[in-house]
Amino acid sequence: MKTTAPPFAAFEFQIAWRYLRAKRSEGGVSAMTWISLIGIALAVAALIIVLAVRTGFRNDFVDTILGSGAHASVYHQTLNPETGRFESGIADFDEQTALVRAVPGVTHAAPVVKGQALASFQDAMSGVQVFGLRKSDLQAIPNMGPSDLTQGSLDDFENGIAIGRALANQLGVTAGQRIKLVSPNGAQTAFGRSLRVKNFTVAYVFSLGRHDLDLTRVYVPLEDGQSFFDMEGMASEIEVYSNDPENINALVNDIIATLDDRAYMNTWRDFAGGFLRALEVEDNVMFIIMSVLILLATMNIVSGLIMLVKNKGSDIGILRTMGLSQGSILRVFFVCGAGIGVIGTILGVILGVLFVVNIEFIFNIVNGVGKGDVWDPSRRGLYQLPAELRMEDIIKAISLSLGLSFIITIFPARRAARMNPVEALRYE
Repeated sequence: MKTTAPPFAAFEFQIAWRYLRAKRSEGGVSAMTWISLIGIALAVAALIIVLAVRTGFRNDFVDTILGSGAHASVYHQTLNPETGRFESGIADFDEQTALVRAVPGVTHAAPVVKGQALASFQDAMSGVQVFGLRKSDLQAIPNMGPSDLTQGSLDDFENGIAIGRALANQLGVTAGQRIKLVSPNGAQTAFGRSLRVKNFTVAYVFSLGRHDLDLTRVYVPLEDGQSFFDMEGMASEIEVYSNDPENINALVNDIIATLDDRAYMNTWRDFAGGFLRALEVEDNVMFIIMSVLILLATMNIVSGLIMLVKNKGSDIGILRTMGLSQGSILRVFFVCGAGIGVIGTILGVILGVLFVVNIEFIFNIVNGVGKGDVWDPSRRGLYQLPAELRMEDIIKAISLSLGLSFIITIFPARRAARMNPVEALRYE
């Protein structure tokens, strides 16, 4: 009684493994096998690294935004009957702040005075954005706490100011020294507005995690900010912090409903949303580009299998005459191609994961070889290359690589299966 071997029987794997190990003199394509395997491994590793850096960069960017500034801001616009112009500023800011804090979902709210100024120390100077707020509100900013990169103490804030680490480096100032702030919006005189100049002691040097923020932000006590910007008894805005900043837009309507018609709001998505959308577009483009690289790497499998089928034509004829079906021949060569894809994918995942896990060490070596010019925080905005490894990204890379490897392997395997054994053995 004739029996039929089950699909993917052990002998099919044995034949496929023998073909993969065969030398060129034996009709094999071992060199092409290694090229295909290494190409897939490098492409998969590159995809995992790109996805990890992409995820880390976006999360780091969002975290520094949410950890260094308000999630939303409340503003007031009042029509001045004398000038006929709308004027910004909140006179009853303490009452308005209390109303905002009472809204469910708001974790903190603080009145703030904002303005532009010029900071100078000896011969160095830089344009800055000055924030006037109370000490307790400054301490509530998530990334404002002490670390290895900070100087001084927040406890002395009421008797001085807090400046960013990058600004302190640019001015050449340290905690305890005095810097000068100059504002063009000074007192109104018969000849126009005069410059307002005031000296402050640097009580605290902070690091918010982003170079551009550390270079431009200066915090002063609320009363000093009101006096410096000629806003006595006023606040520029009320900063709002939420327990769910990703869904801050859902909280805006609740806050506006508790305030009068003078109020309007902006959220962190209003000024960072365009950049985040640009990141999403870039992410999609990079994924497509890396997918093409994996496709090109897997195409080497096709080339190798076509050569293998051609070299093993007589073997195919002999196997067919021994009773192997077309399905068995197809599965033998499918296992050859799929095996290269599986092994290459596994090696690529290992290589990519190891690179991401040790990316800080690798980054420091490369930056050291480049003498610190490879990653300049003043141009990049971040102090280090962020990377976050997610299982979702690894699965995405594995699925793409294996899917492409399996699909393109079918075509040369079918060609081998349809080969006529008589034609294959005619010239043997």
